[in-house]
Amino acid sequence: MLAVQYHRYGGSEVLGVEEIEEPHAGPGQVRIAVRATGVTPADWYLRSGRLRSVVTVEFPHVPGMDAAGIVDEVGAGVTGTAVGDAVFGLVPFLDQGGAAAQYAVLEAWAAKPRSWSFEEAGGAAGNIDSATRVLEALGAAEGMTLLIDGAAGGVGTITAQLARARGLTVIGTASERNHGFLDRLGVVPVTYGPGLAQRLAPLAPPGVDVALDAAGKGSLAELVAIVGDPHRVVTIADFDADRHGVRFSRSEAGESPGRAGLPLAADLADRGLLTVPLHAVFPLQEAAAAHDVSATGHARGKIVITVP
Repeated sequence: MLAVQYHRYGGSEVLGVEEIEEPHAGPGQVRIAVRATGVTPADWYLRSGRLRSVVTVEFPHVPGMDAAGIVDEVGAGVTGTAVGDAVFGLVPFLDQGGAAAQYAVLEAWAAKPRSWSFEEAGGAAGNIDSATRVLEALGAAEGMTLLIDGAAGGVGTITAQLARARGLTVIGTASERNHGFLDRLGVVPVTYGPGLAQRLAPLAPPGVDVALDAAGKGSLAELVAIVGDPHRVVTIADFDADRHGVRFSRSEAGESPGRAGLPLAADLADRGLLTVPLHAVFPLQEAAAAHDVSATGHARGKIVITVP
């Protein structure tokens, strides 16, 4: 099969499309013919070597954490899914990749919503996993106000919609060019940067209950001051979290609230309550360009790679 692959740490120039052996579904897994896969910051963090002190990458490595496609192998013990089903989901956690290829193995998945294209579904699972984990960690419940710093990105847009489905009010930071975009998602937009607390005051007179840092731009101290308690702030992007007493949320092996959220999110999508905004779609041969756009940190929605 064809797959995006790299043989050493480096910039996007180390990525190439090569012919490699196909993977096969093991117990509790399915294999899909991939139609689309999302690009996440974890992909280029791993590729650059930024995470080499905490994550071991075996070379050559295929990036891609989530994907959508058609099931063509079903592993032992799998029920409720058959060859020919359209699904979206996540690769095995310990593999740390493998989805940017013509075939990929998934260990967590759900039926693709009828309302989503394969491009939308291909970039959904990782963000749903992150968003669901964050909302569970924050104890997000009806009537609360959630502040998302970096609300226009892939995780921010999904978290906002899942939070609204739970009955929360969502305020999101973004550049002014993205305010209309957030407003269409039902998010109250506010400009990011210094002085955020003052700008929030008229938007949330009772105050903000919980906050998510999805940007990793050094806002943790300000977010803690805004909500009044570091335990009510979660980050998915700032590795300096411990210094502020803030929880850093990341994917983990095994069962997790995030992975359990995939079928719930699919149901919301089919009821018209969850969309996957796409910033850009690239063909497999342009995976390097997709990584470069993701690394700018200015994507409005999800970046996706389509697979032939």
